[in-house]
Amino acid sequence: MSKPVVLHLGDSIKWNHELYTKLGEQFTIERSGNMSRQEFKQALKDRRFGDFCAMYRPFWNTGGEMGNWDDELISLLPHSCQIYASAGAGFDWVDTKRLAQSACTESVADAAIWLILSTFRNFTWSALAARSTDAEQFRDANRNIAEVSHNPNGYALGIIGMGNIGYRIAQKATLAFGLKILYNDLYRKTPKMEAAVGATYYEKLDHMLAAADCIVVATPFGGTKLLNGSNISKLKRGSRLVNIARGKLIDEEALVAALESGQLIAAGLDVHYDEPNVNPKLAKMRNVELLSHTAGASVESHVGFERLGMENILTFFKTGKALTPVNAHLINIPKL
Repeated sequence: MSKPVVLHLGDSIKWNHELYTKLGEQFTIERSGNMSRQEFKQALKDRRFGDFCAMYRPFWNTGGEMGNWDDELISLLPHSCQIYASAGAGFDWVDTKRLAQSACTESVADAAIWLILSTFRNFTWSALAARSTDAEQFRDANRNIAEVSHNPNGYALGIIGMGNIGYRIAQKATLAFGLKILYNDLYRKTPKMEAAVGATYYEKLDHMLAAADCIVVATPFGGTKLLNGSNISKLKRGSRLVNIARGKLIDEEALVAALESGQLIAAGLDVHYDEPNVNPKLAKMRNVELLSHTAGASVESHVGFERLGMENILTFFKTGKALTPVNAHLINIPKL
């Protein structure tokens, strides 16, 4: 009897070879390579990979050459395909609702802590002055940063989205810096989890925005802006904003206006509205720390995602449930 087929998208794995061997013992692994969207569509139409039961993409920066997974692609998948296991913390590139119809936590949390600390301590201003090799800029930063910088201890950190990443940010922020934790989420944590980080739950986002000294956006992109001109204006005056989720969650023009008016005194962004293009106004602001969507970029993250994708497939075909589903609320799969 032939083994079921798994379609491996993108490059070869690099780290978890024993687990990949185990996957190969239970499944026939077909490879797509790095096809363009048109090539991939044609391959699906021609059933070049057969009736595969699962897709596996071990890295977020390869295997995605076919672009967004929308109805145009998903409608071409064989009915035999039951699970798509892909690396990455975000899933704004895939229509999870349409798909239903047919491990970077540590790294991202670390990056969030860096951005939070930067907004309190104005490290960007200091770094830019030093890198300018201009003595006047150096002296200016050296003499004046202390007047506008603060230690984060005792301030209130508001986290939008208390999932695995949001909760890990809370743990690091309270233990390392003594920040008070506020949070807003669709689902409230258990009393035990709240107590462990001293978290206060806010059912209404606007109420938390008005109370926090720094807001961290750590929630998935749901298709619309989360922070627009209306609710950005409700942020506590003189507060800070950090985004390690998705750029399209924030209205960047409203963010610029808030920084220019003093409504916000600093911001830290790993993600941007029009990636890979960075807002030029934000780029010129010395009170704004900018990264190149690298919060989850570490060897440990890649190893974890590579492993987690395979574990999701193996677990799904053993128990009927994936380990880390993003659209389980949209489907009802009977146990295999």
